[in-house]
Amino acid sequence: MNSDCIFCKIANKEINANLIYEDENTVAFNDLNPQAPVHFLVIPKKHYESLNEIKDKEEFGNIFSVIPKIAEKLGIKEYRTVVNTGESAGQTVFHVHIHVMAGRKFTWPAG
Repeated sequence: MNSDCIFCKIANKEINANLIYEDENTVAFNDLNPQAPVHFLVIPKKHYESLNEIKDKEEFGNIFSVIPKIAEKLGIKEYRTVVNTGESAGQTVFHVHIHVMAGRKFTWPAG
């Protein structure tokens, strides 16, 4: 845990984020600045600054495996997942997280 990290504080329930999913390794919650009608974040409870720090494929696979479960619970079948790695790629919170967005048509390139 990084004591200055807002996502670590959410994962440890020091900040209320109205979790939409939780298991022993992962939490998910709605994005505070949604870019789609459905926009939530999935994060590992363990602090990794970015995708570049994750070396354990099982741990990262676990993070991705919960996304279809959450989507089903929310009644969505089509969605976009985004992982920003580094400031120039758009990462603003330096705790690895997956954006999951749905409820509108998306274009490509993403921007």
